[in-house]
Parts: sequence; C-alpha cells; structure tokens
Amino acid sequence: MPTRLGNALGWWHAKSSADKFRLYTRAVLQVVMITFVVVMATSGTTAWPVIGIVLAGLASIAGIEAQPDLSIRATDRQRRIAWRFALAGLGAVWVAGVVGAQVAPHIGADPAGARVVSSVAYAMSACAVLPFVRHRWALLVVAAAATTLLLRPTNAPVFFALLLAIGVLLMWTSRTTVWSLQILTELEEGKRATAELEVAEERLRFSRDLHDVVGRAFSAVAVKSELAATLARAGAVDRAVAEMDEVKALAVASMEDTRSLVRSYRAIDLGTEVAGARSLLAAAGCELRLIGTPDDIPADLHEAAAWVVREGTTNIVKHSAAAQAVLTLSPSGLALRNDGVLRPERDDGEPSGLDGLRGRLRAVGAGLDGAHEGEEFVLTATWEQA
Repeated sequence: MPTRLGNALGWWHAKSSADKFRLYTRAVLQVVMITFVVVMATSGTTAWPVIGIVLAGLASIAGIEAQPDLSIRATDRQRRIAWRFALAGLGAVWVAGVVGAQVAPHIGADPAGARVVSSVAYAMSACAVLPFVRHRWALLVVAAAATTLLLRPTNAPVFFALLLAIGVLLMWTSRTTVWSLQILTELEEGKRATAELEVAEERLRFSRDLHDVVGRAFSAVAVKSELAATLARAGAVDRAVAEMDEVKALAVASMEDTRSLVRSYRAIDLGTEVAGARSLLAAAGCELRLIGTPDDIPADLHEAAAWVVREGTTNIVKHSAAAQAVLTLSPSGLALRNDGVLRPERDDGEPSGLDGLRGRLRAVGAGLDGAHEGEEFVLTATWEQA
C-alpha cells in the first residue's frame, strides 16, 4: 500500500501545472454531474425517469471526456466515440422525455417525470455538449424554446426563462473553464519554448565561436599547405619545410583553442553560470533558490563548480517538470536539488551527461553523486575543504 501511494504521489508531482489543473477541473466537473444525477435520480418515483436521468449523466460525462482541453490520455478515436455517445445519449433522453410528456396525459399518467427527464437532458447538454459546438448560443436558445414548447408547462414564459438562465450559467461555466485551461496551456508552452530558445541560443553561440576558431585555422592550414607544396615542386625544400612547420604549429594551436572552447569558451565563470541557471529555470517555470554565494567555493574549483551548475540545470530542464530548485554553495561542495522528477517506465539511471562531468571533477580531485530522494533529484559535488 505505501508503494502504491508513493507511486500515485510521484505520478501527481511529475505532472505539469497545466495537467494538474486539467485533472482537477475534470474531476470537479464529473463529481458535480454525478452528484446532480444521484440527487435527481433518487427523487424519482418510477423506474424509467431514473434510467433516463442516469443515461443523461453518463452521456454528459462522455461529452466532457471528449474535449481535448479536459482529457490528457484519451486518443482521437476514443474522443470521437465519447462525443458520439454524448450526442446520441443526450438526444435520445431528451426525445424520450418529450414524447413521454406528450403521451402521459392520454394514458392517465403524470407527465412530471418525463418533463424532469427532458429538462435534465437539456441542462446536461448545456454543460457538456453545446459549449463545444458552433453557434452555441443560438442553439441554446432554440433548445430552451423547443423544450418549453414541447413540454407545455403551466407557466411557459417563466419555465422558458428558467431554462435559458440555467443553460447560460452552465454554458458560461464550461466555456470559462476551458478558456482558463487553454490560457494555462499556452503559458506553459511559452515557458517551454523560451527555455528551448535559451538552449538554442547557447548552441548557436558555441557554433559561432567554433567556426571562428576552426575555420580561421583551417583556412591558414590550407593556404600554407598549398604554398609548401608549390615550394617543394619548385625545389625550395627548406622554405617548404618551414611552411610545414608553421602548419604543424597552427594545427597544435587550433587543437588547444578547440579544447579551450569546449571547456566553455576558454573560461567558464561560476557567477555567470549561476545567473544563467536562474534565468533558464525561470523561463522553464522553475524557481531557483540560492544558498550561499559563488565566493564560498574555493577559487581553484570555480570552473568545476560552474560545470556542475550548467549540467545540473540542463538536466532539470530536460528531465523534470520542476517547480522548485535549491542550489547550495559551500567551501566543501555544492548541491543542486529539484522536485518534479519525471520517472521513466524503465529506469536508465543517471542522465548520461553526468558521466563526463564526473570525469571532469575527478581530474581536480572532486567527486560527483546524483541520487533520487523521494520525489526529488539531488546532484552533489564534493571536494576537500581548502
């Protein structure tokens, strides 16, 4: 039981804010509909109105499940089936209620039950079907008018006004709910796009620097190699050898420049990486809380710590739906903790980038550990305190 509870909590925490709000909204709508159906059904005196009300409730729930903004896992085919069931079910219940109200007086029965059934079908349609079709407001007025005319209530104008008011309230509630979900989804997509843009800009900057370093060196190598070949063919061997020595020196210098570039543009700054991490995580919808300052890290370990911050931030964006993260900087190490861990169905262990980072830290006498603690992931780098 604790394992199941832990899995359920982990599943919930792994959801984005939009998905959580979507699940909550769908659950609330379904509970309201089920409660309404139970109340109306238990007030019935005969069996067939109860059956009609229950069928209308099931059809309305199907109508809610058919909406992409309220459903997460349903496929398009499942949504189409649910939508057709909602239309057919609510339509059939409404027609049955209207026919029953027309026939009941001729057979000596009370038409009240039939009128309740049709009214319930109308209300459910206003909540679960009409808000999601074209010309919804015109159709709502037509549905209220048709229900009033065919049921022939004692005070038709009041009955029509009541039906219309209820329909407007239910439809407005449904439309407002879906609109809120759409806005929340757009905001989350915007944050995700901003985070991806930050990463893309970083890659573009790296590619520009790499082009500047490698392109310039290769151009010089090509020119000097061609000159050396020309000199060799002309018999100027000494000058050709001198040119090839310069080619070798260029190649070595280019290789060193490239290595420096891969180490983050020749100099990676811890303060800059911390500020960049805060900006990138904020764009992804995650708040970073800083404990300590970059000055708490020994100066000779600033570069190693900066790499840990960069790799840890990248992993948070790529492998979690974190809302909170805490970066702790101290003389003996640093720790980056985040919530919202997305657990894959198959556990592949740590993110692959940590292997290379661990080797980089090992070269400066530091250690790296990444571990799950409950629903959080903690990346820890440690070294001997100076």
